[in-house]
Amino acid sequence: MIRALDARRDRAAVAGLLTRAQDYYQLWKGHAPGAAEVEEVFTSTPPGCDPAASHRLGLFLDDQLAGVAELSFGFPEPEDAYLGLMILDPAVRSQGHGATFLTAIETRARAAHAPRLCLAVLEANPRGAAFWARMGFAPTGVSRLDADTGHSIHRLVKPL
Repeated sequence: MIRALDARRDRAAVAGLLTRAQDYYQLWKGHAPGAAEVEEVFTSTPPGCDPAASHRLGLFLDDQLAGVAELSFGFPEPEDAYLGLMILDPAVRSQGHGATFLTAIETRARAAHAPRLCLAVLEANPRGAAFWARMGFAPTGVSRLDADTGHSIHRLVKPL
């Protein structure tokens, strides 16, 4: 089941998921996720996007939160959809759940009449880059060096 996350009701489940998926946070931020990262799931958006218009989604398998995603609108271009976060529990990776979750996200982006879905991938995450390529995302040629983490980050896009 995929449904909107509720900041009050789902906060503990999100904290548990991020703890189980701390391999990504170790790669990305160099530390385990904490309260700030849990809060970001419910509040973070790309620059210029309206947090109230963003979708905070949970993928539930057997009533347990197995994935989270944040879908925003208006970045990098006003008509675009942007997938700012999609994390799966390591126990359910490589089982098709990521593709299922992405399909639901794309459906929401199409319903908002976004012509394309953008996201960013860490250069240090070749497994993630391979997943996005299999899902039809292509490099845009836009890259940046994140001053906080030192990571090279590459923007990808998929026409909807």
